[in-house]
Amino acid sequence: MDQFSSRVSRRKFLLTAGATAASSLLLKGCLGNPPENLTQGGNAAPANTAGNTATSTTGNTAVPVVNVNPGAAPETTRVKLGYLPIVEAAPLIIAKEKGFFARHGLSDVEVSKQANWGAARDNAEIGSQGGGIDGGQWQMPMPYLISEGKITKGNVKIPMYILCQLNTHGNGIAIAEQHRGKGIDLKLSQGKSLMGGLKSQGKTFTAAYTFPHVNQDFWIRYWAAAAGIDPDAEMKLLTVPAAQTVANMKTGTMDAFSTGDPWPYRIVADKIGFLAALTAEIWKGHPEEYLAMRKDWVDKHPNATKAILKAIMEAQQWCDDFNNRPEMARILSARQYFNVAEQVLLEPFMGKYTLGDGRTIDDKSMAALYWKDEKGSVSYPYKSHDLWFLTESVRWGFLPMETLDNAKAMIDKVNREDLWREAAKELNIAAADIPTSTSRGVETFFDGITFDPENPKAYLQSLKIKKVSV
Repeated sequence: MDQFSSRVSRRKFLLTAGATAASSLLLKGCLGNPPENLTQGGNAAPANTAGNTATSTTGNTAVPVVNVNPGAAPETTRVKLGYLPIVEAAPLIIAKEKGFFARHGLSDVEVSKQANWGAARDNAEIGSQGGGIDGGQWQMPMPYLISEGKITKGNVKIPMYILCQLNTHGNGIAIAEQHRGKGIDLKLSQGKSLMGGLKSQGKTFTAAYTFPHVNQDFWIRYWAAAAGIDPDAEMKLLTVPAAQTVANMKTGTMDAFSTGDPWPYRIVADKIGFLAALTAEIWKGHPEEYLAMRKDWVDKHPNATKAILKAIMEAQQWCDDFNNRPEMARILSARQYFNVAEQVLLEPFMGKYTLGDGRTIDDKSMAALYWKDEKGSVSYPYKSHDLWFLTESVRWGFLPMETLDNAKAMIDKVNREDLWREAAKELNIAAADIPTSTSRGVETFFDGITFDPENPKAYLQSLKIKKVSV
């Protein structure tokens, strides 16, 4: 693919007095009350378009410039954002490829592929000034773990800000072909007998995720525990980079893995396994991965931060137009991005999955979504979702119980949903598309368990398998 076109046409930005930083909005109960002067929610179309066009490097597709209140000019045109080659990264790549970053005055954005999540963390620690990154795509709750020095070298705290959610869905739990027909499905109906049978042979069911104590670890743990299987006692869990998962399954070194497409669906295409479950089935509309950046970079570049957010929001709207998904698959499949066949991306992008044991899904609401879903905004970073990730961390003993006593203060420090709101208003996003509360309310999982952000300890009490006493 050619280098990004230098012919991208950019708006002229109005210089205004400095941008105001709205104070953090709080959840009710555990996380406080939302302000009363916010407009009511609902569904509406993206902002109107007119005027100049930007040019894509793929197919030279013209993208109309949106008429918006641009806010103050960005303090810098340069930023370096990291990503991993999974569908969660689509808004970052599309914002670059389709000219959305350039449209908002960010002419020198580097979207940098990271070798794995550990490398992304290391590069965020040193920042772009040291040859690393300013931020980018993250599993949750990595921004909190980095901010608190839980996973950094020497436990040094590197404060981070969460700016938006990148997507929902797009993940699956893949199973090796040797287990087809053994009841390894969404509800793991024969899971206990399989685990016991392997144990009698001196073997252990081995499952991989891409980084410990975050999203893809949580999905496989929740799936197993819902079937009465203790993942720590009855499974062997290990860390494998996303792009290496297919190769490891081919060699027979693992029985399952949990990660984002295209890798779960790749094993179906390569006929080396099947899908037991989509995360969209485990928790429809679940929070997936996020855009987060170093606090020091955001504090120094508040207008550039909002420019990044506006570009990402436009990219998310573009991604959610299913007419654009063939082009999105072409862009992401390129060698410098995912380096996979287009079709391996396109079918899941269209909500079409061949799972296992004759089960198929053809439902666009189950596909990876980036801007909106049946529950409302996907892009907005609900504080109630951050609370679930922290609560689930407590469930498995990754964080101490007292984390829940301090969760409100911790979330208020890291989650900058106020910047999302400011950027959305400057972009002329319809008021109906801007959530009125920092909580999405009670969440329900496939096994009937509910999470009420007003009472996270009640959620923990309802769980039969956990590593904490409540």
